[in-house]
Amino acid sequence: MRPPPFRSIPDLFLARVDATPDAPAFLHPEEGAWKTLSWRETASRVRDLACGLLSLGLSPGDRVAIVSSTRLEWILADLAIGCAGGVTATVYPVSTEEDTTFILTDSRAAIVFAEDAAQARRIASRSDALPRLRHLVLFDASGGLPGDTMSLLDLAALGREWDAAHPGGFDAAAGSAGPSDLATLIYTSGTTGRPKGVELPHDCWLFEIESIGSLGLLGPSDLQFLWLPLSHVFGKVCVTLGIGFGFPTAVDGRVDRIGANLASVKPTFVCVVPRIFEKVHAKILEQARAGGKAKAAIFNWALSVGTEVARRRSEGRRVGALLGAQRRIADALVFGKVRQRFGGRLRFFICGSVALARELTEFFAAFGVTILEGYGLSESTAMTVSNLPDRNRWGTVGIPIPGIEVSFAGDGEILLRGRGVMRGYFGLPEETARTLDADGWLHTGDIGALDAAGHLTITDRKKDMIKTSGGKFVAPQHVEGMLKLETPVIGQVLLHGEGRRFCAALVSLSEEDLLSWARAEGIADAAYEGLVRDTRVVELVRRHVEHVNANLARHEAIRRWAILPAELKVETGELTPSLKVRRRVVEQKYRDVLESLYAEAPPPDPA
Repeated sequence: MRPPPFRSIPDLFLARVDATPDAPAFLHPEEGAWKTLSWRETASRVRDLACGLLSLGLSPGDRVAIVSSTRLEWILADLAIGCAGGVTATVYPVSTEEDTTFILTDSRAAIVFAEDAAQARRIASRSDALPRLRHLVLFDASGGLPGDTMSLLDLAALGREWDAAHPGGFDAAAGSAGPSDLATLIYTSGTTGRPKGVELPHDCWLFEIESIGSLGLLGPSDLQFLWLPLSHVFGKVCVTLGIGFGFPTAVDGRVDRIGANLASVKPTFVCVVPRIFEKVHAKILEQARAGGKAKAAIFNWALSVGTEVARRRSEGRRVGALLGAQRRIADALVFGKVRQRFGGRLRFFICGSVALARELTEFFAAFGVTILEGYGLSESTAMTVSNLPDRNRWGTVGIPIPGIEVSFAGDGEILLRGRGVMRGYFGLPEETARTLDADGWLHTGDIGALDAAGHLTITDRKKDMIKTSGGKFVAPQHVEGMLKLETPVIGQVLLHGEGRRFCAALVSLSEEDLLSWARAEGIADAAYEGLVRDTRVVELVRRHVEHVNANLARHEAIRRWAILPAELKVETGELTPSLKVRRRVVEQKYRDVLESLYAEAPPPDPA
């Protein structure tokens, strides 16, 4: 089935159901096992929910918000909203009450799908600020139905009654939207300021299917594992790809189950963010070091062999018989065991959201694990540039997908143009005009360049670039990424130095990994609050900072740093739901700590 003839996502979805009704569409966890839903079964559930929405008075173009983690019900609700002629507004389940209320108000949501009773109570507590809200529907009603809420089963029952009483009503609603009609309001998580509603019409999503389909990257024989937030454009486009190409998707948003799920689902591809690779990389290295000198020596030998083979292959050079034989031994001793953690059938990871360190791509390539780094924004419907299996240039985010133009402003800012670019920011004409120019170019806010082979490299965020008092420019994400690669104990890093004499860093430790490290070091009954001040932890961070500084230019080096007393978290508003540091929030919260790092005489240059 080829996507181009379709007018909307409901049109695409219903054509998929007609084409392969009995093929698996989704897998989801239920009572400790994976349950499969066919496209026909999916369509039946979507129809019930869509008709339920129509029974509640949903009109074409009405907004319906979803406030939930990634789960099958999120997808069913989203498809039902579209088939009822509505528009989905996305809300991260970990958003603050203030941001949630703002999005529900700004989007003018009349109906909200909430994950459970706790989420419903959070929303209901702000009901005075939500005059348009008429109905709350719960995905999980096991914790009760507070107030006037209804369960998903209740909504489906209403839908079946409405469907029986309104012959042809569902088909009319599902066919009401055209390519230029709004499909989704994706609310950006926002590292600064209020979230903005990115207007994505149906044609933006259809463009992704058409363009990616022309690359031959994915097909009906694939199996996707999906854990990414569906409130994020990256996660939502993954669902759309499955509909377009007909492959099944295993859905489970529980981050603590990713490892176990990969092993059991055995996917052929997975879309991820760099933080997953940072943590896996650091843990693999720590396990190798903890295994003793003999195992560490074997690991280091295998890694050197694997890296050399991967480099030769990426450069189109011959591997050779001897090196090939060594690679097979390394695979049996080390690499094969790591690949089994990912299920053993993985063709590649697709990585996006923030920049991935080249060292990580190379490291996993040594293990025979392919990472295809890509690039896109909420404002461009996710994927606009990507590496491909036969054109995978490490350290770049790849080549523009068909139908996307890439250009650059005078200061190196990346500009994008094409059908995948948003219509604008909802209710923000001035902000839209600043981001979308008169010629249709989207000003991304990212700095980058194209190499001779047409691959795009991202340098940094335009707004994040640091200019020291000495006039030197520093790309903070590069330095921060290097330090996070050192050890899983280091969770997040914020490099500071705008207008300062030197760069300093705020270091946030991962509570889970810090406690694990403490147990391995024989530090019993230690609490996080005490460990962040422990001299042994301070020495651990110091060693890693010095190691990173040895590979940085003088003006980039971290001259002073401080360990924060608490881990940076989404729940406390210091990270976006896509795990990006909210720089202004953190700098303001720890302003006194930063000032203390600059209060004394300049430190000596790092050795």
